[in-house]
This record gives sequence, C-alpha cells and structure tokens, in this order.
Amino acid sequence: MNNPSSPTETPEKETSTTPQSTEAKPSYTKLAMRNMVRKPSTSLKHFFLSTVGLLALFIALSYLTR
Repeated sequence: MNNPSSPTETPEKETSTTPQSTEAKPSYTKLAMRNMVRKPSTSLKHFFLSTVGLLALFIALSYLTR
C-alpha cells in the first residue's frame, strides 16, 4: 500500500522552460467575438438553442412551483 508520509514520494514542482511571449493572450471575450464573426451559422444555432433551453427551464419551473 502507499504510504503518504514517505519522504521518497514527495511531488516535485514542475518548472516551465518555455520562454514567455511578450504578446498578451487575447481575452476570452475577444476570441468569442472573433468566432462569432467567422462562423455566424454556428453562433446563431447556439444562441437559439440556449434561448429555447432557457424558455423550457422557466416554463418547467413555473409549472412545478404553481
């Protein structure tokens, strides 16, 4: 069995050897906006699916809590 207090099994910290880039990573919002421009049909499909899902959730909750 594993002994967690064993000194030979201490985890070592990982060090990254890759150089850091001077350019900042684009934000999540900026990437999402770029994808919406590149693939408008996918974005519209996801928007309508989300809308229908939220409406179904609200209708189900209102029915259950009446």
